[in-house]
Amino acid sequence: MTTTITPKQFHEAGGVDDWRVLWSVAFALYRTGDFATGLRLVAEIGRLAEAAGHHPDLNLRSTVLEVRLVTKERWSLTETDLELARQIAQAAEALGVRADPGSTRTWEFALDALDVDKVRAFWCAVLGYEMVGDSDIGDPDGLYPPVYVQQMDVMRKGRNRIHIDVGVPHDQAEARVAAALAAGGTLVNDRFAPMHWTIADPEGNEVDLATWVGRD
Repeated sequence: MTTTITPKQFHEAGGVDDWRVLWSVAFALYRTGDFATGLRLVAEIGRLAEAAGHHPDLNLRSTVLEVRLVTKERWSLTETDLELARQIAQAAEALGVRADPGSTRTWEFALDALDVDKVRAFWCAVLGYEMVGDSDIGDPDGLYPPVYVQQMDVMRKGRNRIHIDVGVPHDQAEARVAAALAAGGTLVNDRFAPMHWTIADPEGNEVDLATWVGRD
C-alpha cells in the first residue's frame, strides 16, 4: 500500500516545482498555448496514468490545462501522487509547455448551519449533488465546486452565513491578501494565518483565503 505524505513533504520533494498543494490536492496549471498542444500533453498524461494505475483529474481548455492529483480513496496525497506529478512535469517540459503555479487556485461554497445534515440534504436536491463525508456535498462527476456545510453553535445574527473558501498557493497567499485589501477589502480575521485569512468585500460579504500551511 502506498504511503500517505503531507503537503509539506510533497513540496519539499524534488521535481515538483510545477505543482502547488491546495488543501489536500496537488494542482498544476499548464499554459499550452493552443488546443492541439494541450491534447498532446493530455495524451502523454493518459499514458503515464495508465502505466501507474492512478488517474488525475484534467480540465482542458483552448490554451490551458489544469491537472489535479489526489488519492481519492483516502482524500490525501501519497507517494503515488508524488511520482506521477514528477512524471507529468517531465512530460510537459519535453513538449515545451510552461507551468504557471502562481495562477493555481480552487474554491468552494461554505454554508453555516445549525442542522448540518438537513441543510446538506436541501442543497444536494437543488444542485444534484451527493453527501461527502460528515460535512461536505459534492458533484458526483467532480465537475463543479463542492459545498462545505459548517456547524454553528448558535444562530448568527447581523452577519452573512454563506461565504466562499478560496484555496491559493502557499507562496502566493500573502500577495493575494494584499491585493484583496488594496481592492477595497477589509481584514476580518487573521488569527489563523498563514492557514487562512477572512476578508470582507466593500459591502461585507466574506471570503476565506486559505492554504495548507499549518495543516501538515
